[in-house]
Amino acid sequence: MKSNSMKLILAVAICFFAIQSKAQEKKLWKVDNIHSSVRFSVPHLVISEVEGSFKVYDGSIATTKDDFSDAVIDFSIDVNSINTDNSMRDGHLKSDDFFNAEKYPKMIFKGTSFKKKLANKYVLIGDLTIRDVTKKIVFDVTYGGTGKDAYGNTKAGFKVAGKINRLEYGLKWNVLTEAGGATVGSEVSLASNLEFALSK
Repeated sequence: MKSNSMKLILAVAICFFAIQSKAQEKKLWKVDNIHSSVRFSVPHLVISEVEGSFKVYDGSIATTKDDFSDAVIDFSIDVNSINTDNSMRDGHLKSDDFFNAEKYPKMIFKGTSFKKKLANKYVLIGDLTIRDVTKKIVFDVTYGGTGKDAYGNTKAGFKVAGKINRLEYGLKWNVLTEAGGATVGSEVSLASNLEFALSK
């Protein structure tokens, strides 16, 4: 009788640890480039803004929780994929006046914290590296939810917004206007709509 009780306790313990292990299993999500966008805007002549995007990028999320509250996020952007709908301007942005894409072909973001504020609102903190300069950056994130597409793939959607001072990263080119203002503003707004697919 005692032996049977021990076996039962052992079986329950094994099931418990198996369930716990399953719950703690790390899930990997990869960015779906077809359904995502990485955009930016910067003031021009103080009176307006120029917008652009990056067409080539890669990103992943590793998490054990369904609400992503323990997510570890990594993201990289190919600087040569910059697109502002003007090839001459794009060439200038790739030059040493700005990104120096030949020497520093990628921007790298490594998340250090992803915390829920309320409901579907999060704060993402991490290190952003541009031109070999690394600075801490804070993003506001809206989690759109998780669902399956027509092919049975599990997807998760996020809106990400933040700002950087380009001068802090060595993107220092500028020309003053006749009125004494900067041709290109120093503050760059970043905005991304990102869809991630759960790896199978």
